[in-house]
Amino acid sequence: MPRNIEIKARVEDIQALTAKVTAIADRGPIEIIQDDTFFACDSGRLKLRTFSTVEGELIFYRRNDQAGPKESFYLRSPTPAPDTMREALSLAYGQIGRVQKRRTLFFVGRTRVHLDRVSGLGNFLELEIPLEEREPFDAGLREAHALMARLFVDPSQLIEGAYLDLLASARTSP
Repeated sequence: MPRNIEIKARVEDIQALTAKVTAIADRGPIEIIQDDTFFACDSGRLKLRTFSTVEGELIFYRRNDQAGPKESFYLRSPTPAPDTMREALSLAYGQIGRVQKRRTLFFVGRTRVHLDRVSGLGNFLELEIPLEEREPFDAGLREAHALMARLFVDPSQLIEGAYLDLLASARTSP
């Protein structure tokens, strides 16, 4: 199963961070609108990511919810019919939430740098460093820490879970 190292961090000034990322990026920006629907899944997380009415992908992933860089195992399957896929999965497993965001994607070397504007939550940075099959976790970890330093991301900005968890927490907070 493919794997990567990833971090998520809250961002106060998205314009300032965009300028920093633009200065070091090899490619980008690429603007992407994403609508992620999550389904009940006991062995990890299962989401359908919709880009348009004719383009989406089903994504299963498993990772520890911890602040800081974490290893994520994932499997992606494209679909040309995301609306009917959402309906089928909702009937079969039940929806547990939805996350809508506008993502600006950059590449710094092999690292995918996401600047996310998440509806109902605010702005975030996500780094995804894909690992080769036998590449050690520590290699990706070093790369994540180096990029965090270049972008002046403080460890206090890091978040543990998924956007879905933050939205659920925001709904239950007074």
